[in-house]
Amino acid sequence: MPTKNGSGRGSGSTATTNPPGNQTPNTPDINESEIARLKVDQLRDRLRRRGVTGTADMRKDDLVKALVKAMKDGAKKSTSARTGGSSGSGSSRSGSSAKKSTSSANPPGNQTPNTPDVNESEIARLKVDELRSRLRARGVAGTADMPKADLVKALVKSLTDGSGASSSSRGGGGVRKGPQTSKSIKYAQEVTSVDDEPERPGRSLVTTDHEVIRRWAEARKGVPTTVDGTEHDGHAGVLRFDFPSNGREQRLREISWEEWFRTFDERRLNFIYQEERSDGKQSNFFRLESPDREDG
Repeated sequence: MPTKNGSGRGSGSTATTNPPGNQTPNTPDINESEIARLKVDQLRDRLRRRGVTGTADMRKDDLVKALVKAMKDGAKKSTSARTGGSSGSGSSRSGSSAKKSTSSANPPGNQTPNTPDVNESEIARLKVDELRSRLRARGVAGTADMPKADLVKALVKSLTDGSGASSSSRGGGGVRKGPQTSKSIKYAQEVTSVDDEPERPGRSLVTTDHEVIRRWAEARKGVPTTVDGTEHDGHAGVLRFDFPSNGREQRLREISWEEWFRTFDERRLNFIYQEERSDGKQSNFFRLESPDREDG
């Protein structure tokens, strides 16, 4: 017969409230058995979406543990953000205790309270071209002569205060439409942010969001390029990605993300792609289409 604690409930009551396969008390949405059934590529992709790097050489059991931990940590942060770190002692707290609670709730490397998705350490590791590209995507101009330290500060400020372009002014994932909009675009799932996930493996997706495109390419070690000889008036020509798994193509010339996205937006292109093939394996398929011209 189980012993009762001070609240009058048996010591085994917590275990019975968790669903089968869930070894994470108080987190009913995290089912380890279900996570363990995911494929390696799916585990790595979900970890990447949560900002976890260095998974390339990890075995499946380690990937499972890492994803469970990331999900548990995310649940803790979410709870802390909603409760303000309160331990039930009342809603009124002194200014010093409030600051202490907020500080302890932020993950390592994040010095931006209440913005868990803004990690300054991660931003500081970006290259100058990537920083300028992200700032330009947010509508921040005048970055050409800024040193890296100032670019980092500007991007952090833009992310934390919500300044910069609205999602609609930078594409925001919204599909561009015109007289030559293809059936491929009409029947594809629209992706508007990095938080969106495919409805099923093999699903055709479409977006114009810079961050979605950049992360998709970088997850496959894709490099932004233009086809050599197609440039005109000093502008990039036909846009492509060069994937190392396909072998480097001599006809492709590497360009910066800033130039790639500037050309992408100027030509009002849509990015049609897949995250996974129907068999669950990572897909490198993508196509660029213009709704204004049949040749894209």
